[in-house]
Parts: sequence; structure tokens; C-alpha cells
Amino acid sequence: MITNSRKSGILCHITSLPNSFGIGDIGPSAYHFIDDLKSMGQRLWQILPTNPPDIYNCPYSSSSAFANNPYLISIELLLDDGLLKSNEIIDSNNFDKSRIDFNSVLPIKEKLLFKAVSRFKTNNEFKIDFDQFCVDNNYWLDSFAIFQILSKSYDGKVWNEWDDEYRNLDSDKIDTINKRNLDDIESIKILQFLFAKQWSQLRNYAYQNGISLVGDIPIYIGLNSADVWMNSQLFKLDQDYRMEVKSGCPPDFFISDGQVWGHPIYKWDSHKNSHYDWWIKRMDHLYKFVDIIRIDHFNGLIKYWEIPANDKNGLNGQWSNGPGDDLFFEIFKQLDNPIIFAEDLGEASLDAKPIREKFKIPGMEILQFSFEDSYPLKNIDKNTVIYTGTHDNDTIVGWFNQKGDNQTDEDFQRKHNHVKEVLQINGESIHWPIINYALNSDANTTIFPLQDILGLDSSARMNTPGTINKNWEWRFCESQITDDVKNQMLELTRKSSRI
Repeated sequence: MITNSRKSGILCHITSLPNSFGIGDIGPSAYHFIDDLKSMGQRLWQILPTNPPDIYNCPYSSSSAFANNPYLISIELLLDDGLLKSNEIIDSNNFDKSRIDFNSVLPIKEKLLFKAVSRFKTNNEFKIDFDQFCVDNNYWLDSFAIFQILSKSYDGKVWNEWDDEYRNLDSDKIDTINKRNLDDIESIKILQFLFAKQWSQLRNYAYQNGISLVGDIPIYIGLNSADVWMNSQLFKLDQDYRMEVKSGCPPDFFISDGQVWGHPIYKWDSHKNSHYDWWIKRMDHLYKFVDIIRIDHFNGLIKYWEIPANDKNGLNGQWSNGPGDDLFFEIFKQLDNPIIFAEDLGEASLDAKPIREKFKIPGMEILQFSFEDSYPLKNIDKNTVIYTGTHDNDTIVGWFNQKGDNQTDEDFQRKHNHVKEVLQINGESIHWPIINYALNSDANTTIFPLQDILGLDSSARMNTPGTINKNWEWRFCESQITDDVKNQMLELTRKSSRI
């Protein structure tokens, strides 16, 4: 659908959408958001990963690279399909509309989902489609379901702490687990089917309205995942399946000790021997749901920082080479015209640039960071995706009005004055001038977090890296996207020739 012409879009995760059920989902509010995107002249909707999030609700750390988050399934669409009854959801309508209270929302939604699953099992209407879904997805679905069953039986312990017979399963043991847990395994698969069914309808609606979906693929997968459990030979693990090294990043201006992310590191030689089969399947699977894939921490596929497994910081890490050309030759050889955005921020961006240019993959530019230069976005490569900020940044309003952790008063005032000088503004609101500035750049693609279009302050921030509380909770209310907001965005987009 997308060509190389100028275009723009909005970043808003599914969980941030408004509804009465405490957490955004892929139901009517998602369709309404597509309507809003169209009315604003936008052509892209970028989301965060839809995989099952970790215990801190982070979508970038998941138990599966292939499964989707059941809590994104729409209750309203389950009602439409006759899998729920209206009197069963009366107690679900009293949640906070502006934040997600995960501890309150998820248990109630889980009960509703399993009521729907129970009714699904007695309904033959979806049986043929469900059976075909299980066949088409058996390369990941069976192992994911078994992993979920075993993880629950071990109270969430990491799989390398399970009994030996379950840490390294053979086919006989898998058959035994299937037979003993047939009903629960079917329930897990039904939830994945229901997500895929609802998503397919939503994607068709987006396509009909000229909206391309931009998905997000984290470079790493968590140790306690079905993928590492079933493919341990693809990761740097010792004989007891414990990590030898782990992911992170080196010390920099912002964090003097570096960062520890804690994912297992790929054994790239093993991936190469399989022609990167796991990576190809992972990306091909995501392309069933989205039109464009943004690869998070793209640089790590060229050069990455690996840290000794027992270290508490990133100081003693070292740079190692990723697969580089080899992986991307296989991706572009085996997949049909893959469209990729590269999150190439950070120290290894120069190492990643030759790979991006060879495969014509656009990199990213964050406008907040660009104001460190005298002339932001000057002479920018057209094959670039400009963001005012990402899910990890403060909002534009928050960034402009608040002093950074490492900023002196003098530095803050200098930044403040510089931004106003570049945008040629005095004291008026910052978000529309900065959006207009990005839209009128030479970059082919611009994407804006919804918070920036709404002109919201730091209270609407989605995530603060290095923290685990109050992240991923933000939601917007339908009334915030007013006609004035839509008309202003449409006018700016039209004037910048992005419609």
C-alpha cells in the first residue's frame, strides 16, 4: 500500500485506546481511531509490540516472539460473536479512563475471556477456521501452549529451573503433556485464534481506509520464553541453560554505568547455519499482522554490547559483531518485499548505516535530540523516519517545559531559547510549531506520538527507561481528539504535501 512518497502517521499503542473495559483493545475504538487517522490525513498507524508483556506490563519483554497478548482482544466483538452475554460484563465499566490499573483490570478481563473460550468450545461456527489456524501456526503455537502450561505448574519459575525432563523436552514427553492438559492447551490456542480473527478484520478496515500498520519487533527475546526454551541452541547458554552473557548497552553521557537489559544473547553462528530460519519465521509471522516492521535496536544486528551474565551494570561489557549483511540478505531473499524501519539510535548507528543504505532501510531521527544541533534536520536524508519522540521519550510539551536530569539551569534556558528561535515562536504552545517543523522537513516519513498531537505534558509519558513503575499505563479519552485537533493536523499535513 505504501509507496516512497511523503507520508506521516501517528504512534499510539493499542492499550492506550479508549473504551469501558480498563485497557485499550482491537475493538470499536480501534476502528474509530482509524477513522480519526483518515480525517487527519494520516497514512500510518504505528503500534508497540502486541506480544504478551512481562510482569511489569512491558511489551518489549515477552514470553513469546510469536504469540499475541490476549488482553487486547475486544470484549465488544466477543459480544457480537455471541461468545459473551451483556449481563456478564456489567462489573467491567467502572475503570479509570485515563490510566490502566493493570492489577484491577486484568483479572476481570481474564474471567471474561475464559467465559468466551468456554462458550467457543461448544460452538461449531468457528471450528473449521480454528482448526486451520492451529495447522497454519503449529510451528510456534504448540510449543507456546505447552510452555504456558508448564510455566503455570512451576509457579512462573524460569524454565531452566524446571525438572530436567521438562527443560529439554522430547516428542514423547510433549505427547504426554498434550494428553494430560488437552482442555487447557486448547483454551490457550483459542485465545490466540480470537486475537488473530479480530486483528484480521481490523487490518482489512485499515487497508480500506488507506492506513498502513507499522508493527514493532524487539531485537531480543526474554530468557523465560517459549522461544528460548524450544530453541536453546540458538542462544549463548551454558550446559545448565543459564545465560553466559546478557544484553545491555555501554556507559554513555546519560548513564555512566551503562545499562543491563538482561536478555540472552544470540548464538549467531547457529542462526546462520539454519539460514536464519527463526528470524525469518518471526518476521514473516509479524507481516501477517502489519504492513511495515520497525526493528527496535536495529544497530544490535550489526554490533552489540554483551555483558557477563552475573554483572550488575554494563561497565565490563564488550562489543561483538552481529550477523549484518548475512541476515538481511536472507530476509530480502526469503520474504516478499519486506518494508522495514530501523531504530538506529545510539553509539553503533554509524556501523549500521552501510547496511541500511545497502538495503534501502530508513533510519530514525528524534526531533528532541536534533535540537542539539544549530539547524535541526538540515540536509537530512530523505530516506529517514522523523519522530518528535518515541514511547521512551518525554512528550514534546514535557521536554520543552522541564529541565532534564543532567541539565543546568543555563543549559535548559539555552535549549529553550534555541527551540523558540528555530521555530520562530514567542510564548505560544510548542506542539503545533514543532509538528509543523517536522512535517515540512525533507524526510519522506514523519510519525508523531498521539500525546504530542494532543499537546499533553509529562503526565502522559508512556515509558521512562530504567524504571518499572507507572509505565505503559497512559490512555487517551475519545473527547481529546476534537474537531479542532483533527482539522489542524489535516491542514498541516496537506500543506506539507504528505496526503
